Amino acid sequence: MDLQRSSGTGPDIVSQALASNRLGVSSVVFFGVAGAAPLTVIIGAISTIYAVVGNTAVPLVYLVVAGILSIFTVGFVAMSRHIVNSGAFYSYISHGLGRELGVSAAFVALVSYSLMQIGLFGLFGVVASAVLEAVGLQASWLACALVAWALIAVLGMLWVDLSGKVLGVLLIAEIAVVVIYDLVMVGNPAEGSVSFASLAPAQLLSPEVVAMMMLAIGGFTGFEATVVLSEEAKDPKRTIARATHLCVILAGILCSVSAWAMSVAAGPTRIVADARREETNLVFSLVAPHVPSTLISIGYLLFMTSIFAALLAFHAAVSRYQYALGRERVLPSRWGYAHPRTGAPVVGSITQSALALVVLLAYGALKIDPLVHLFAWLTVIGGLGILILMWAASAAVIAFFVQHSRGENIWRGRIAPIVAFFLLSIILLATVIGLGDLLQVESGSVFHWVFQVGYLICASIGFIWALIMRRTRPDVYAGIGRGADGRNVVDYAALTRPHSHSQNPQNPQHPQHPHEYRDHQLPSIK
Repeated sequence: MDLQRSSGTGPDIVSQALASNRLGVSSVVFFGVAGAAPLTVIIGAISTIYAVVGNTAVPLVYLVVAGILSIFTVGFVAMSRHIVNSGAFYSYISHGLGRELGVSAAFVALVSYSLMQIGLFGLFGVVASAVLEAVGLQASWLACALVAWALIAVLGMLWVDLSGKVLGVLLIAEIAVVVIYDLVMVGNPAEGSVSFASLAPAQLLSPEVVAMMMLAIGGFTGFEATVVLSEEAKDPKRTIARATHLCVILAGILCSVSAWAMSVAAGPTRIVADARREETNLVFSLVAPHVPSTLISIGYLLFMTSIFAALLAFHAAVSRYQYALGRERVLPSRWGYAHPRTGAPVVGSITQSALALVVLLAYGALKIDPLVHLFAWLTVIGGLGILILMWAASAAVIAFFVQHSRGENIWRGRIAPIVAFFLLSIILLATVIGLGDLLQVESGSVFHWVFQVGYLICASIGFIWALIMRRTRPDVYAGIGRGADGRNVVDYAALTRPHSHSQNPQNPQHPQHPHEYRDHQLPSIK
């Protein structure tokens, strides 16, 4: 890969900058909603919650969780208007809670997003293998997963707007089939008339609601990754805020309406029993008597592409976290280079692809269950890490706006972040305590606590590494979470990056490395 020019003056600055001004609101929404994978959630997670918890309040729970995350998003995107950095959680927590905790968050983010992405390969492999078997072709889950791995590895190295277009096509088709299925289920109620029993607010008083919220919040994981794309967005201060709100609202509506439609088609008194019998085939069994078989086949195919879209979205997120850390030299600086033509974070993308390949080959060689121990376990554990990051980010938003109001009103800068922190604290505590139950391990198993301790170790390593940098490399420590220029807040809309062919390496006034901006006049520093 052409990571560095041959010029003696140093690397071309484009090789250290992501492709700016590439993504509009719709493209960023595609990344965020694709990460949440609504069709995968509807077919897999909602059926599982009905079956495992045995409570019919699922539609309301998804609305409540969407409401909590919408409140979290208020402060989260308010901060995004002042800090435009592909490091997202890492950068925000660095500004709000200090550089040491920011690096702790970075190490947690690297692990959690990587686990989410790799775990999805297990589900993709199993679903793709079943789809091929239905048309008379035989392929192992590992072979199918490796084909997806190769496509993700290539797309991760190309233009981010190309990935956005791919996600857009897949997501529009996915949403279209969800809407059709919902209309069919509501149009064919099991009890002869449409029932709203599953929407009765009194159900929220049941003791199972917290457990249901723990499971449901995983269905939204990925929406927060929109902020990772902030440096590549058009007018990031507006684009990221709008896209993040839209991701939460769209995912919440799709999941809640679909959960209600499923209860209508099966009947409120039978939905739990049907879910336990049909499992992930529940939706298809409910709509199959009323639609052509072709539409069922399309649903299975889009289920597979929904997982692929989520794989691509999480790959983009984790590679950009690595890029942000490399650019600021928290990781080796090589990770801070982007391809001079595509603007993709090349080293981060290669690293994530290599790690995923090793894990997939290991699972295949050891013949470990890809559905339970690769998909279910890794995505639940990764989801815990992302929940930790959201909780810490809420605290960081509160601290940031206490120190710098920056024109944000009291709702965005105080009330919403405090409410979000309180609500996320309850969900996080319940998840930490009940993680073993989510993983369905036996009582007394080490897996009830080992992953929580693992995240604590990751955070501690990050904290210690930041202390070491403060003592041995104070210039690097000063730039933690501050972006390429080492300052707190940059108006990236005013900072244009020239294309590689327009660079003039002979011009001594032109900085050749992002950190050299510290000694030059920057436009619109606030």
